[in-house]
Amino acid sequence: MTDPAQVVNWWGPRGFTTTIEAMEVRPGGAWKQVMHGPDGTDYPNESIFKEVVRPERIVYAHGGGKKGGPPAHFVATWTFDEPEAGKTKVTIRMLFRTAEERDRVVNEFGAIEGGIQTLERMAEHLTNLGPTP
Repeated sequence: MTDPAQVVNWWGPRGFTTTIEAMEVRPGGAWKQVMHGPDGTDYPNESIFKEVVRPERIVYAHGGGKKGGPPAHFVATWTFDEPEAGKTKVTIRMLFRTAEERDRVVNEFGAIEGGIQTLERMAEHLTNLGPTP
């Protein structure tokens, strides 16, 4: 989650690719990236890391969306728990300013399914890397 060379391999729903322009994983650091949809649509995003507690939690304020469209703003909290040796449970929470904004992001961007696919891609990528020595 903190290594841009790894993140580009799994970030976003299936069919998407990602270009990371900057990723300073520290409080106040910027994460600028563009998600490229399978239909050629670009989704420029800029987030600011608010909290980085390794290896437990990352919190960032997100801004971005479809190029030329209304932005999506939320605060995302990713937590990493080890329920058993060699296993990591990843939980994503997204806090929106309003319920209407949440509903728009869910409906317009498919955020729930997209989040599930992103986590699946992350798990597949980590599995392909194999165990760490």
